[in-house]
Amino acid sequence: MAQAQVKPIEFYYWPTPNGWKISIMLEECGLPYDVRLVNIGKGDQFKPEFLAISPNNKMPAIVDPEGPDGAPISVFESGAILQYLGRKTGMFYPTEERARVEVEQWLFWQMGGLGPMAGQAHHFRIYAPEKIPYAIERYTNEVHRLYGVMNTRLKDRDYLAGAYSIADIACVGWTKSWEKQGQNIEEFPYLKGWLERVMARPAVQRGLSVNVEQRAQLDLAKDKDAQSVLFGQRARS
Repeated sequence: MAQAQVKPIEFYYWPTPNGWKISIMLEECGLPYDVRLVNIGKGDQFKPEFLAISPNNKMPAIVDPEGPDGAPISVFESGAILQYLGRKTGMFYPTEERARVEVEQWLFWQMGGLGPMAGQAHHFRIYAPEKIPYAIERYTNEVHRLYGVMNTRLKDRDYLAGAYSIADIACVGWTKSWEKQGQNIEEFPYLKGWLERVMARPAVQRGLSVNVEQRAQLDLAKDKDAQSVLFGQRARS
């Protein structure tokens, strides 16, 4: 069970698949949190106060005022945040070594594969100013392959690593956008069943709804200024 948390966690967030990982986890664990919106279309991720927490100028990030030994701690990178919150609460991240390895390998699979490849598919299919057939085909096909990996894995189990875990939380925000990635979910029946199970969880629904109206207001397909900020990123002083 989650430990008592008196002071809310500061949650630096924008409603994207990576941001949803943490909003879902916070909701699943019942931890109090304050949302600090990082408007990635306006360049909030480059502000010095945010870079002090997340030096890679990417959200999400958290500051837990009740960190280890009661001292505050900041954490960036969504996978690291999921692991931290799992250790903190004892939820969705097992302590037994074999079970933990099962979770970690699928978490890292998402971090190194599903997320980056789906993100590139989104970019070249929807947002890129020039339609590059090779790039569209390359990333769409790779997402198709990765969906196949998940489908095979889920053939004989309800969740990726046995019990519902941070591995599932990491993947759901990406797979729910299968259409944008050029995929047909009907080709992957076991993945489809998993997605329906995870999306039916009340905490997942709450996590996905956090500040969702802000996402609707940012139309990256048309907002050239936001595109310049997000897709022309470079080191800034």
